[in-house]
Amino acid sequence: MIKKVVVIGGSGFIGSHVADSLSDKGYKVIIYDKIFSKYLQKEQIMILGDVLDIEKLSKAIIGADVVYNFAALADLNQAVKQPIKTVNINILGNLNVMEMCHKHGVERFVYASSVYVNSSEGGFYRCSKQASEAYVEEYQKVYGLDYTILRYGSLYGPRADETNGIYRVVKSALEDGIVKYAGDINAMREYIHVDDAAKASVDAINSKFKNESLVLTGQEPMKVLDMLKMLAEILGLSEDKVEFVNDKDAGHYVRTPYSYQPKLGRKYIPPVHVDLGQGLLNVVNELNMEVINNDN
Repeated sequence: MIKKVVVIGGSGFIGSHVADSLSDKGYKVIIYDKIFSKYLQKEQIMILGDVLDIEKLSKAIIGADVVYNFAALADLNQAVKQPIKTVNINILGNLNVMEMCHKHGVERFVYASSVYVNSSEGGFYRCSKQASEAYVEEYQKVYGLDYTILRYGSLYGPRADETNGIYRVVKSALEDGIVKYAGDINAMREYIHVDDAAKASVDAINSKFKNESLVLTGQEPMKVLDMLKMLAEILGLSEDKVEFVNDKDAGHYVRTPYSYQPKLGRKYIPPVHVDLGQGLLNVVNELNMEVINNDN
């Protein structure tokens, strides 16, 4: 039986590629996004809507077997400046999607997360992804909503925009003839082409990945500086046209995202404190007074 799959945020970079890969596999694909997809295939259905619009979400998700959520404020630099918007879209929006998945009995919820969940970098974007992953796992425990979490690394490829790092570098190089990058000069990344990531994202709905978290990154780590030199060579530019602005405060990890450690709390007991028995007596007395007042 052909399964119905809803791709929330399916007009965007990774979402549109995943929608296409799903269609190629024979799934019935519904794209739900605020923006009409420029890449919509004739067999795909487009629904315009926001993740904060519960009624539209409900109508789009009803009858779905699988739901992907790619809707997010995904640019780290934007998230630093817009923490409230980041929470509304990345956390509350995701909760809306999960609630509708639970309501309509969706078989699998696939959440687009990031390798930054394991990092001490990433700012408010990382915070939002960590929180959302916790909610995804808790929804499975409480409501039985099965999930797969996809932690994407450094994506690149067609259909990207200004929020994508390699896109910005290539665009700048084509316009100015200079390959520029701001970050730590020792930075390393595991770049993964969006086509490869999309195919892996479709494979992820296999039953063996139910209630699992998958890391989708490139095969090998590479120095960002080496990537810049490679790009310069492709564009016929000399290495002296590579400008690496050393910025260690950019909010991006350097060699690996695996550095996050929750800060330990120190237990503090006040030297003078209320005895438990006395405290319980306070509660009893307060409730008795409420009963007396209500009777009067």
